[in-house]
Amino acid sequence: MINGILIPVGGAEDKGTDLEAGIIERNRLNFMELGILKNIVNFLSSHEDRIEVITTASSIPDEVAQNYVDAFEKLGYKNAGHLRIRDRMDVGIAENIERLKNCQCLMFSGGNQLRLSSIFGGTDFLDIINQRYTDEKFIIAGTSAGAMAMSATMIYEGNAGKAHLKGEVKLTTGLGFLPGVIIDSHFDKRGRFSRLAQAVAANPGAIGVGLGEDTGVIVRNGCELEAIGRGAVTIVDGRNVRHNNIADIEDKQPISVEGLIVHIMEAGNCYNIKTRIFELSINKVEQ
Repeated sequence: MINGILIPVGGAEDKGTDLEAGIIERNRLNFMELGILKNIVNFLSSHEDRIEVITTASSIPDEVAQNYVDAFEKLGYKNAGHLRIRDRMDVGIAENIERLKNCQCLMFSGGNQLRLSSIFGGTDFLDIINQRYTDEKFIIAGTSAGAMAMSATMIYEGNAGKAHLKGEVKLTTGLGFLPGVIIDSHFDKRGRFSRLAQAVAANPGAIGVGLGEDTGVIVRNGCELEAIGRGAVTIVDGRNVRHNNIADIEDKQPISVEGLIVHIMEAGNCYNIKTRIFELSINKVEQ
């Protein structure tokens, strides 16, 4: 039984910057009531709950952290801080572990997802995150690299233009919050369907989840996905694959796969990664 909530996001989520420019009221509505970050804080019990932003994946950690701290403050959450972890030595610092134990939400920023897996993998810090996610109503959000690292199998490299060629998509072990899932981000804007398709072809038991920008999923009970945000969520299911040449061809040769199942979700649609069933939201069904 999983008690926590995961919120992987495809990147480029609205941080309320248009509010400062005084641009149209619709932007205020999108950010303050419908935005991705609003969906995250909706799971907190009070405005006093602690949010820790982890920018380990980023090459500009302080700037990125401040953007999130400012964005959460606009939503009324002033108790957000920057848990600044740059290497495996930082992961073991007692103060960082104590802050992890006392927060109610972690937000992993974008950047290089391989930094997340190589710095947190096999640490007590990651064990504590997993324990809290399993046993408590603990919220783990992540955007771009922070979303991709949530899965057990993680894409860490792959040129979208060559992703139909064997070996052009590089996989490793992620943080493991979502077993049996492979997440890709910036999915539509960067044309990453073939990248995710190759990852699923190599792991046909896994569910591929492609997240558009300013788009994400809420994961409840470790398996129930609900799409949120402005764009599309693409599901790639390899369970019914019949023909698959990926094991038999040389590197740089085109892959050939028959039988992939693809679903495209808008905000409110749901998908269960255990039953592999796509559902409309309750409101949509009632209409």
